Amino acid sequence: MKGEGDVVAEQSKHDLQSLLFCPDRDFLIRNNGDEVKVDNLKGKKVGLYFSASWCGPCQQFTPNLVEVYNELSPKGDFEIVFVSADKDDEAFKGYFSKMPWLAIPFSDSSTRDRLDESFKVMGIPHLVILDENGKVVTEEGVEFIRDYGVDAYPFTQERIKEIKDEEEKAKREQPLKFFLASRSRDFVISANGNKVSISELEGNTIGLYFAESSYRKCVKFTPKLVEVYEKLKAKGEKFEVVMIPFDDEEESFNQSFEKMPWLSLPYDDKSCVKLARYFEIPTIPQHSLAIIGPDGRTLQSDVVEAIEEHGTETYPFTPEKFLELEEKDKAKWDAQTLESILVRGDLDFVIGKDGHKVPISDLVGKNILLYFSAHWCPPCRAFTPKLVEIYHQIKAKDDAFELIFISSDRDQTSFEEYFSQMPWLAIPFEDDRKEYLDRIFKVQGIPMLVAIGPTGRTVTTEARAVVMSHGSDAYPFTEARLKEIEAENEEMAKGWPKKVKHELHEHELELIHRPEYGCDGCKEGGTVWLFYCEECDFDLHPKCALEENKGTKGDREDDMEEGTKTKEGYVCDGEVCRKA
Repeated sequence: MKGEGDVVAEQSKHDLQSLLFCPDRDFLIRNNGDEVKVDNLKGKKVGLYFSASWCGPCQQFTPNLVEVYNELSPKGDFEIVFVSADKDDEAFKGYFSKMPWLAIPFSDSSTRDRLDESFKVMGIPHLVILDENGKVVTEEGVEFIRDYGVDAYPFTQERIKEIKDEEEKAKREQPLKFFLASRSRDFVISANGNKVSISELEGNTIGLYFAESSYRKCVKFTPKLVEVYEKLKAKGEKFEVVMIPFDDEEESFNQSFEKMPWLSLPYDDKSCVKLARYFEIPTIPQHSLAIIGPDGRTLQSDVVEAIEEHGTETYPFTPEKFLELEEKDKAKWDAQTLESILVRGDLDFVIGKDGHKVPISDLVGKNILLYFSAHWCPPCRAFTPKLVEIYHQIKAKDDAFELIFISSDRDQTSFEEYFSQMPWLAIPFEDDRKEYLDRIFKVQGIPMLVAIGPTGRTVTTEARAVVMSHGSDAYPFTEARLKEIEAENEEMAKGWPKKVKHELHEHELELIHRPEYGCDGCKEGGTVWLFYCEECDFDLHPKCALEENKGTKGDREDDMEEGTKTKEGYVCDGEVCRKA
């Protein structure tokens, strides 16, 4: 009796003859028009490449596949068949002209559609690998080639496991050659084009600098790294940097690298992708600096922020050194003042609406909000009007309060247009202090509000959530004030039922609290407490829910007719309760 695995294996086997040809065609084509009999694929591993010229990810992936194909082609046991999803014959021919493999003729749409259906192709690029017997080896060919290139051949799960096991072993032993060498290369290059044997780097502390030279953050960080590198070399430290380049064009890489004092992997080297995967570099463009110790083991996965903050003090990048720096940072944090975070050399001011300079010294002793925002950011544009309203409310009750805009806008014009909508102060556009403030407050997204107290110490980096929940009542945003608000809210709800029934909704409503909501009864906005139906996402103000449940129906009708105020400050007209 066949087991489930045997059934799946049988179902995943395909006869290439019936799969790839139709009654009036027994051949495939090359981009020069040559016809190749389907019979020629017998005994070969075959990749079915579902792709199209209009697909951006396909255009990016195809050159990688060409490279892998050209390396494997001399073996004579591997072929690829292009299954086009192009919209017309002209687009198909233009795209196919870049491919060295075979294709289903564009005119044979029935076979192409049948292959799409047979392999349940839901997106492209998609690469299905069949073994010599027509059995599906994997439908993850695109991922395998992106991650492992030609090393993934013959694209079996066993081979991928073998690669992963090798990487796990490298994590334990981590020889330097694992990081920097490839099958065809045992050297790195210098800016003058010389080859430097990887063995010459043994015993050094190595910084692997993942960089795209034109990326804005790389442009800013690279000079700092050059300074640190040259200082350490001048002191005789055994430290070397190897760049892992991710430039789109070789010319831009060459122009950038020729100015660098360190070494690099060659442009477009396959090891770049391997290293990015190994160190879990999330996205490119990127600037990360991983540190490999003298014994070949990873010391730190990224020291960019540490070098920006501490320079050469970060060397030799050991865990002990970083604990020491953490203690230093903590002491600095505890001694933080407004000047220590907002003054950098001659940059000792912020600007007002007319561009006039306001000295930081004039703001000492005030409660400050730092507003990280940008005009291009939709959540920022939605939040700013609310913040303007809250700003005026706080200023009306305490003039010892100010807000400073820290822009992430793309250009001066956008900054000025956005700042014109704000009644507060700002750091000038592209001010050097912005990068420092982003770093110390770990700004990962905008909008973000940081509250600074009168002593200059940080009160909270989560002020936006506090403001959204409690508005100006949250001022001055301290833990003590938030506890007061919580106590006030609990007092407000004393005596309220936990659940109510209301004629506006068929289900029972439960008392909960939420920062903001819109009442489905009176259509006004509310905060904190509401009566809620989770099943229907129905929200009701306590004032609406509770007044509806007071008295008898007759009493309520009398009230409605008289238009009396059923709760101080509100009038119910029979359908909604509105503020008087």
